[in-house]
Amino acid sequence: MDVRYEKLLKCVDCVKKKIEFQPKVGIILGSGLGNYAKQIEIKAELPYEEIDGFPVSTVPGHAGKFIFGYIGQVPVVCMKGRVHYYEGYDISDVVLPIRLMGLLGIEILFLTNAAGGVNSGFQAGNLMLIRDHISFFAPNPLIGPNMDALGTRFPDMSEVYRKDLQKIIKETASEHGIKLQEGVYAQLTGPSFESPAEIKALSLLGVDAVGMSTVVEAIVANHMGIKVCGISCISNLAAGISTNPLSHEEVQEAANVAAPAFEKLVTEVVKRFGYEG
Repeated sequence: MDVRYEKLLKCVDCVKKKIEFQPKVGIILGSGLGNYAKQIEIKAELPYEEIDGFPVSTVPGHAGKFIFGYIGQVPVVCMKGRVHYYEGYDISDVVLPIRLMGLLGIEILFLTNAAGGVNSGFQAGNLMLIRDHISFFAPNPLIGPNMDALGTRFPDMSEVYRKDLQKIIKETASEHGIKLQEGVYAQLTGPSFESPAEIKALSLLGVDAVGMSTVVEAIVANHMGIKVCGISCISNLAAGISTNPLSHEEVQEAANVAAPAFEKLVTEVVKRFGYEG
């Protein structure tokens, strides 16, 4: 058996022995949604370190645990703290949590993140619906022997971010008076922020926002047949657009300011997933 798949199954077995709960929606809580748990009717929590072989986030501001519960009537599992490639983990460990949630039964993956604004029309604090991504800056997580039990060798990528879910998000934002930008997201490896020349190159490629996560997660979810949607919180304008030096503290501060609207949008969208997702 593929060692990556064997490790995944051990993690799934460990979770199922500790938690009896079948989620429909998986949510990754990016920067700005760190306190989102208060929106959830919590049924159980499971720290990552209690899952045998599970990677643990080392980033300041990223707690490391799964939260199981309900948003409205919808059963969800939230990742409070994701794992990043720049932390030194193998890419298969970075995406292991997504595959684990898939094997726990999620049908929809809701990705959130804090991102740098490449589009000059964006402002810090904007929310951006992810329409598509550019994926060749970080290692493709499907490299290596295909895990046939999870998906096909050559998955189609023409609609990773499902248009039906995008429609729900846009309608919900409009109904609640939440300004929502749209665009293309690119994941670079980090941990250094991008240089002005890199941002200029990304802009020429049609990128609207850039960050250090999300794309590899979307790829493996799509590989498993899970519906994917995503929203970025534009926490800063990227190098060469902003005149200020970039810092992690600035990212978190801006994300926290945007948090109330971000939380409201995620909550109302997930409630609608229960009927339309």
